[in-house]
Amino acid sequence: MSDKKTTVHEAIADALAAHGTDSLFALMGDANLFLVESLVRRHKVDLVPFAHEAGVVLAAVAYASVSGRVGVATVTHGPALTNCLTALIEGTRAQLPVVLLAGDTPVEAVHNPQNVDQREIVKSSGAGFEQMRSPATAVEDVATAFYRARVERRPIVLNMPSDFMWQHVESKTVVHPVFETPSMVPEGTHMEEAIGMLASARRPLIVAGRGAVSSKDKIIALAERLEAPLATTLQAKDLFVGHPANIGVFGTLSTEGAYEIMARSDCVVSFGTHMNIFHTDRGNLLEGKRTIQINHAANVIGEMFRPDVALVADAGLTAENFLHWMEETETPPSGFSKEIEAETVPFHAKSTGTGTSEGFVDFPAALDRLDAILPRERLLVTDGGQFVTEVWCRFGVQHPHHFVYSTRFASIGLGLQMAIGASQAAPEKLTVLFTGDGGFMSGGLTEFNTAVRKNQRLLVIVCNDSAYGAEYIQFTDRQLDPTLSTFNWPSFADVANALGGRGMRVSSLDELDGVGKFLEDMDGPALIDIKLDAANVPRMRL
Repeated sequence: MSDKKTTVHEAIADALAAHGTDSLFALMGDANLFLVESLVRRHKVDLVPFAHEAGVVLAAVAYASVSGRVGVATVTHGPALTNCLTALIEGTRAQLPVVLLAGDTPVEAVHNPQNVDQREIVKSSGAGFEQMRSPATAVEDVATAFYRARVERRPIVLNMPSDFMWQHVESKTVVHPVFETPSMVPEGTHMEEAIGMLASARRPLIVAGRGAVSSKDKIIALAERLEAPLATTLQAKDLFVGHPANIGVFGTLSTEGAYEIMARSDCVVSFGTHMNIFHTDRGNLLEGKRTIQINHAANVIGEMFRPDVALVADAGLTAENFLHWMEETETPPSGFSKEIEAETVPFHAKSTGTGTSEGFVDFPAALDRLDAILPRERLLVTDGGQFVTEVWCRFGVQHPHHFVYSTRFASIGLGLQMAIGASQAAPEKLTVLFTGDGGFMSGGLTEFNTAVRKNQRLLVIVCNDSAYGAEYIQFTDRQLDPTLSTFNWPSFADVANALGGRGMRVSSLDELDGVGKFLEDMDGPALIDIKLDAANVPRMRL
């Protein structure tokens, strides 16, 4: 231990740097401003200052998703933390490691107008809470917060009383290692049952989730040995693109041809998935089938559906073990994957773009064209809204870690904040955000200038039907006047220009041909306002 003394805010900054923090998403106040200043001055950490507190958490979540590292954010106390509640729920459900350093009012200032029980607020979101116990333990408490974020796979809020910040403590470094050795494949009855199911299956099908992305090659080897089709959950979108056995996303987002193959399978093996109600089409796709679920997290097993056999194990090791026993038992290949038409089954049919009213754009056709125009080396971020499932079906990425979505809490208005975090994690790539008009006005308008100030390579595509689309549909389905759900928004292209970016308005498919030139000299964020007919936006595929 060193005899050197430092202030608590400098010690915390040093601790964050020791944990590899290179980007800090922040909104400063009197409880965290000196910490932010120390981190930037002492360690040259890249500061991303936001206009609203929710943005710092959402950006940190997206940063963690794209980079695979812990996202780090900070806010001050009281209303600053309460403003983060929705974002913390989104991050908790995303199961991504984030550390939020939240200031707190001085311990003795019980009548401070911003004093509130911050522990209870955090607990209500499902995030973890870690109290900074004293100035002397500050560095150890930072290390504990990072450890918990990585092990528990959720945001951890480190609560920092502001009266600690200028006290002096001994300078030291504490980093708790996280042991991430893959769990071994279990032996015994359950393993034997799983092998027996695979060996006897005539039409086996393999589904990979986000938890199995790193095991891609081993899963493919097993699928090729079994001649089993390959599918993914939404979170592992496009993992198997280009493989002849790929049938795309499993569940309600699949094509008709892929759904038919899924329905005909007799055994579904899921690696690293939750298999929620959308993956399984509310159980319809698993009815009458034998099911095997493999996940390294025991709490996920059986959470969304009840498998016939469950293995708490590493996806890659289990795939290797299955492959070994298929060889040992001389299990013949099923031939099921040979029934796939690789050029058509995984892909949704191209839209003709006909039948749309003048002054509006056919949305599926616009997505097909944008998918072809925009560079393949890109990040895709989606906000919530009526438009979103069509984007998921038609707009591709090169790797699942290049895809971030913000709808786990079924909220709108979270997408631009997450796009900023994604872009911060991979600034060399073009980040493409699809957001609705309501979502952009709810959260995007607040933070578009944040992306401008950071000069990010961010393209915001506003799917603008001048309405809350889901509510518009509910009104019209019941033969009610939908005008209560419609809005006379300003020109989003003009708004983008006013906020320091570049804006483009598109009201026909032909105008999309100008997108390439519009982006040629891209210097900072740009926005494309695509005019859609609220009566003609494709319904969500749920």
